[in-house]
Amino acid sequence: MPATSVQFTVAAHIMSALGFRHGEELPSAILAQSVGADPTFVRKSLSKLSKAGLIVTTRGKNGASRLTRSPMQITLLDIYRASAAPPTFAIHNYPVEKKCPISRNIKACMLSVLRKAQSSFENSLNRITLADVVGEIRQGKR
Repeated sequence: MPATSVQFTVAAHIMSALGFRHGEELPSAILAQSVGADPTFVRKSLSKLSKAGLIVTTRGKNGASRLTRSPMQITLLDIYRASAAPPTFAIHNYPVEKKCPISRNIKACMLSVLRKAQSSFENSLNRITLADVVGEIRQGKR
């Protein structure tokens, strides 16, 4: 079974925690505890979110993070791109069997399909704000 990336969902978890407590600063230890992940992995995610301008992080013993803008102004697409998660879909890299018409042509055919699927995925993320996610959390949905 191929490996899956959790970079986006961890970044969304972190951002949701910061959005839930918007206006407050949260230490990385608290965020790591919430995610249930290694603090080093969480700090790497925080670094990516900071570089994207979604959060401000202070370092040191009393270091913490906070959102740079309202949760209504941050989309899941912003978070997805900041997380540097790999694309949702990819073409396999198995060698082409030259005698097989499928093998010779499938990669080119699927490339167009997968680009459309990735675009649709990203368009969906762009329509959902962090405020929408936090609102669902507050309502206890799911």
